[in-house]
Amino acid sequence: MQAPSTSRQFPNQGPENPATRRERPSPTGREHPVPARRDRPGPDRPEPGWPPMSRRRATLLAATLAVYLLVLAGVLLNTALVDLDWSVRLLRPYERWPSLQPLLDTWVVAGQRGPSAIAAFAWLGWRAHRLGRLRPLLVMGIALLLLNVTVGAVKIVTGRLGPHYAQYVGSPELFSGGTIFPSGHTANAVVTWGVLAYLAVRWRRTGAVLAAATACSIGLTTVYLGTHWVTDVLAGWAAGLLVLLSLPLLEPLVTTVEQRLARYRTR
Repeated sequence: MQAPSTSRQFPNQGPENPATRRERPSPTGREHPVPARRDRPGPDRPEPGWPPMSRRRATLLAATLAVYLLVLAGVLLNTALVDLDWSVRLLRPYERWPSLQPLLDTWVVAGQRGPSAIAAFAWLGWRAHRLGRLRPLLVMGIALLLLNVTVGAVKIVTGRLGPHYAQYVGSPELFSGGTIFPSGHTANAVVTWGVLAYLAVRWRRTGAVLAAATACSIGLTTVYLGTHWVTDVLAGWAAGLLVLLSLPLLEPLVTTVEQRLARYRTR
């Protein structure tokens, strides 16, 4: 006599629901953890640290330093660069196109340390609040500190007078108590707007173009207004770029300061 057939329930072969999936024991009795799902990065994710110093960046850093030293040597040795300074100075562009002066007097404020720093830190403070991190503020603060120390030291040592206060035609006007070389307006514009462009993660490329255009135009504006020599601006561009390119070397310092401040806040 044939035994009655019994119905057998087969396991569901369809896809598992991730919400009800559990860890399955292995034949050896050990549990295999289910790999964690990687969340997609959102628009407000904390930006990564400054990338490490690559060979390309190191080469650019060395080349920028060489340009900076060549401009400095050209001024100290009273070379053809000083003749270029005087050629532009004697053109008096602010007298040839006086209608541009009111507009450029306003635009050059974007390179002044005070107004640009206030605008930058206001945006960075808002971003630091959204990210829950102090890194944006620390990167800008350390960059400006490095800029002021390096550029300020060269200003004091050279003591160069500006075009409006020059006394002898053809002279580099060094060691006369001035503080014009290199151009602080130009170097500050490079660093401030360059750091902002880097920290704007979603708009980094667009920000880099705008930052470069701003720094270039501010440097040329100071030459037009007669507040800086051409070599002041060349040295200012190089000095600011040196600070930007050196920031990967300061990333451990930024991380250490951020961690210590975070521990201090949690006490």
